Amino acid sequence: MLRVYNTYIHIPFCEKKCNYCDFTSFKISEDSSKKYINYLLKEIELYKKKYDLGQIQDSIYFGGGTPSLLSVEDLKKILAKFYYDEKTEITIEVNPKTVDKNKLKAYKELGINRLSIGVQSFNEKFLQLLGRIHNSEEAIRVYEEAREVGFKNISLDLMFSLPNQSLKNLENDLEQLFKLKPEHFSIYSLIWEEGTNFYRDLLAGKLKETENELEAQMYELIIEKAKENEYDHYEISNFSKKNFKSRHNTIYWENKNYLGLGLAAAGYIGNRRYKNTENFLEYYKIIEKNKFPLAEEEILSPEEIKQYEYLLNFRILNKKIKPRSEDLEKFEKMVFEGYLQKVDNSYIMTKKGLMFFNDFISNFV
Repeated sequence: MLRVYNTYIHIPFCEKKCNYCDFTSFKISEDSSKKYINYLLKEIELYKKKYDLGQIQDSIYFGGGTPSLLSVEDLKKILAKFYYDEKTEITIEVNPKTVDKNKLKAYKELGINRLSIGVQSFNEKFLQLLGRIHNSEEAIRVYEEAREVGFKNISLDLMFSLPNQSLKNLENDLEQLFKLKPEHFSIYSLIWEEGTNFYRDLLAGKLKETENELEAQMYELIIEKAKENEYDHYEISNFSKKNFKSRHNTIYWENKNYLGLGLAAAGYIGNRRYKNTENFLEYYKIIEKNKFPLAEEEILSPEEIKQYEYLLNFRILNKKIKPRSEDLEKFEKMVFEGYLQKVDNSYIMTKKGLMFFNDFISNFV
């Protein structure tokens, strides 16, 4: 029986959908939450019959949505389905508005040992523009309270390239970030996703995209300031202090297996990639039949697995990549254009390659 050591659990509830968000999430209610957890527990049982989840998990990740909207009791029920110990990295994504010191303390007692706090910005104007329900003061308070109750592994999530954001605005966000000294931070440039409020405002001319040159300057500033503050830039959007890389997220970039549970969750087990349905009624109906609530499933050949690994490796910084024979000419072209640097018989990404990663990777997809 195949063993699975890493698990992602999707909690699709929010107080309010942010203006930039296209993730599968819905407004929470007590009834909808209770029903969802019951079916999520049934889904876990289905997987336990097929795969060996009896081994101690290496990582468990509660993502969303806003997992911190769940009651501590619900989290306890879910975690009770798994074997884990103090070495297991257990992360929960947290919106600052949805937790207090008591809840953070309860997380710690459950065995949750890593927080990913969705800050996005420390600037009130941008928080309102993004449609966030918290303010900067609340984000800082939650961070400080997490320290007080004993969390030693905290990641802060931020965004950049926001509408009308200046380099100075970003510099102020980074200054506050480094004052707090989290073990890890992720920072993503805004993506204009179809179907979001931001995208509609973009089409209506109410908002405009950041110019490429300014976005590149912003990314360069992030890299420079992170280095000054002794953070290891280990993946395109992720930075950590020594020994604090996200173990769970690293499994995605290294193309390792993980179990995906819950509405719209994706998973990769053995040679099978899958995605669950995004429809609540379908999710419940399929589980009622004792079947996996799949919307998509792909069985990969050994060649396709190698291709996934090949493309994902570009995301990991300082990873030496050996080109396939058919790509050698492309690699040399990328060296000439400044996206790659040749080291012995391998290649690594340059700063330019990082800054224009989407343009770069399109040559290999």
